[in-house]
Amino acid sequence: MIIIDDIYISDEVVEEHFVCDLQKCKGGCCIEGDAGAPLTKEEMEEVTKALHVVTPMISAEGRKVIEQEGKYVYDREFGWVTPVLQNGMCVYGLKDEQGIVKCAFEQAYNDGKIGWKKPISCHLFPIKITKSKHSNLEYVNYEPREQLCRPACELGSRLKIPVYVFLKEALTRKYGNEFYETLDQIARQHYLEKENKQ
Repeated sequence: MIIIDDIYISDEVVEEHFVCDLQKCKGGCCIEGDAGAPLTKEEMEEVTKALHVVTPMISAEGRKVIEQEGKYVYDREFGWVTPVLQNGMCVYGLKDEQGIVKCAFEQAYNDGKIGWKKPISCHLFPIKITKSKHSNLEYVNYEPREQLCRPACELGSRLKIPVYVFLKEALTRKYGNEFYETLDQIARQHYLEKENKQ
């Protein structure tokens, strides 16, 4: 366990390897799951602001779901989340010519149409952050999906890229540069200590 201020990071975040292999998983994390993408209050506002930009980009089915259910919905277990289609895909998902699911928000961001990339819960995947109910503590855990993420785990191992390195942008976006630099230093020291013990 690595502890930085009130943030508890599991060793797997620095020990395991991961690089998304979209050609194999086809963006399945936008489809598989118990609910849509969790949203913070600030992100709900971003969804509202970006809706007029992304609505024309998504499927007719997606637009219909938003009309019927709203731009976000409340889930008893996960709180406010994005709505999903009948097949489980996020309403804000886009399928390209290769059948790879991508995010309409991210596409609009990359095109310079909006200033918000996508929900941080999506950006951080396969890292999941859980907040303590009784304190300011946050737990940062590595939780890939066993079958879906197998190609990403294999690619990460071949390239020797740790989870936290692959997710540098997302972790920096969530916690800031100082946090990431501290995590990087601890991770490098962690590896050195591990190698010396072997």
